[in-house]
Amino acid sequence: HGPPGTGKTLTASLLGKYTGRDVYKIDLSMVVSKYIGETEKNLENLFAKAETKNWILFFDEADALFGKRTGVRDAHDKYANQEVSYLLQRVEDFDGLVILASNMKNNIDDAFIRRFNAIIRFPLPDENDRATIWKKSFPSHIGFKNDVNVPDLVKRYEMSGGNIINVVHYACLKAIEKEEGIIYLEDVVKGIKREMHKEGKPFANIV
Repeated sequence: HGPPGTGKTLTASLLGKYTGRDVYKIDLSMVVSKYIGETEKNLENLFAKAETKNWILFFDEADALFGKRTGVRDAHDKYANQEVSYLLQRVEDFDGLVILASNMKNNIDDAFIRRFNAIIRFPLPDENDRATIWKKSFPSHIGFKNDVNVPDLVKRYEMSGGNIINVVHYACLKAIEKEEGIIYLEDVVKGIKREMHKEGKPFANIV
């Protein structure tokens, strides 16, 4: 669990590579149904197939499906609670690896939390980690305008790894537009500003 862009999905795929197993990412929009009993039926089909295929099941944005059970105020609450209870039982019976990823751990039902073998927090990278991500994300064959050490200058911006990748893509596209094959610091800063604004964060030019 942790903020978006901190590597949760990447880690799930690397676990699959490490264990030599396919990681099956669950599309919740294809599983959850407004019709009574359909969600449970879809989940049963999913788990049954996963057991025969030896898949790792990966539920992204898991709080949408593994959310806290609520007090029953109407029929909708009743059936939503039944879905969570069914899912809880099915996960417990599953003879395989299930990974849940969430931006909001507190929204996941406590009964699921108690059954996890491991709970791993993915924090935003610190300044040294951000410098490493910046350096590894820029293509090695592309230089910077006036040989400026861009990764070292922009590492002070508090961003996730996912944000940094988006900025690198933006700056590289700008380099292609200029047809010079080099990256400008100002384009990187513009990319950072775009990412900050997307998330509603204030931007201050600190380079």
